[in-house]
Amino acid sequence: MTEPVALPILESSQAGEARRMAIALASRLGFNETERGKVGIVVTEVANNLVRHATDGKLLLQPLTRDKSEGIEILALDKGPGISNINECLRDGFSTAGTPGTGLGAISRLSAFFDLYSLPNGGTALLSHLWANGLPAKSQDNYLESGVVCLPKTGEDVSGDAWAIDQDSGRYLLLVADGLGHGSQAALASREAVRVFRENLGKSPKEIVEVAHAALRSTRGAALAIAEVDFERLIVRFAGVGNISGTILSPEKNNNLVSYNGTVGHEVRKIQEFVYPWTKGGLLVMHSDGLGTQWRLDRYAGLVTRHPSLIAGVLYRDFNRGRDDVTVLVAREGEIGG
Repeated sequence: MTEPVALPILESSQAGEARRMAIALASRLGFNETERGKVGIVVTEVANNLVRHATDGKLLLQPLTRDKSEGIEILALDKGPGISNINECLRDGFSTAGTPGTGLGAISRLSAFFDLYSLPNGGTALLSHLWANGLPAKSQDNYLESGVVCLPKTGEDVSGDAWAIDQDSGRYLLLVADGLGHGSQAALASREAVRVFRENLGKSPKEIVEVAHAALRSTRGAALAIAEVDFERLIVRFAGVGNISGTILSPEKNNNLVSYNGTVGHEVRKIQEFVYPWTKGGLLVMHSDGLGTQWRLDRYAGLVTRHPSLIAGVLYRDFNRGRDDVTVLVAREGEIGG
C-alpha cells in the first residue's frame, strides 16, 4: 500500500514539489497521461492557492480504492482568513490576488468529486477526488462513506498507526490500531492488527480483538478498536482496548464508545463488545490518541453534513497533538460521491 503524504505548502517551490509527487503517485496507480495531467493541474491550483492565501498550509495526498478502481484524494488544509463567499470564489474570473481567478473553478470542474469547507477567520479545507478510470459505479443501496487522515509523528517516515475498512463482505467493519510507541516497530504491530482484521472478517468485533491479542504477542502490542455498523438494525457493535476513542454523533444524542485499558498482544484484562444505537444521519468518529479529545463538531457550523474526509481533515488540523502518530477515521451512511 502506498503511504499517504503530507506536504507543507508555504512557498512556490513546495507547490512544484507537490505537483511532481502527485503525478508520480498517479503513475503508480495507473492513471493515463490525460488523467495524470488533470491531477497535475488540480494539485498546482490547490498548492498555489495555499501559497497565496493560506496560513500554515498543508497538502495531503493519499490513494483511494473503490470497487477495484484506483484514485487519488487531495486534501488541502489551512488556518488562513477563510472564504466569506464560496460560490463567488468558484466563479471563473473571480480573484482576490490579482490572478486570472480560475483556480477553484478549475479544481471543481476537473475533480470527480469536490467539496470545500471554510469559516471566516477559521481556515479552509478543500477536498478533491480524481480516478484513473472515471468515478466508480454505485454497487449497493447502503454505502459507508468514509474519510481518513493517518500520518506519522513529525520526523518519522512511517506511522505507527494503521486503519482498515471492510464493506465488501456485506458488513461494515472499521479498525483503528495504534502500535505502542512510534516508528517502524510500532508500524509492525499495527499492520499485524490489520492483517488479523482482514483474515477474520466473518467474526464479531470482540472475536477479532481476541484473535489479535494472540497474534500480536511477538510485537510491541497495540491499542485497537473495531466497530461494526449495521444500517439495517440501526446499531453499532464496538470492542476496543487501549486509547482509541470512538464517538457516535447523531441529531438526538452523542455516544462515547467504551474501550478497556490494556495493550493488545501484552496485557488485556477484559475484552467486551458494546452495542450502541445508530440513527439515520449519524456520524462515527474513531481516532488514536495523537488527536486531542476536546474537539466538538458543533463549534463548526455545517461541518457535520460535509464529506467525512473534510471532517477528518479539520479535526486533524485543529486538534493534532503534534507529538505522536495520528489517525482520524470518520464514517457515515451515504450516497457515493467521490
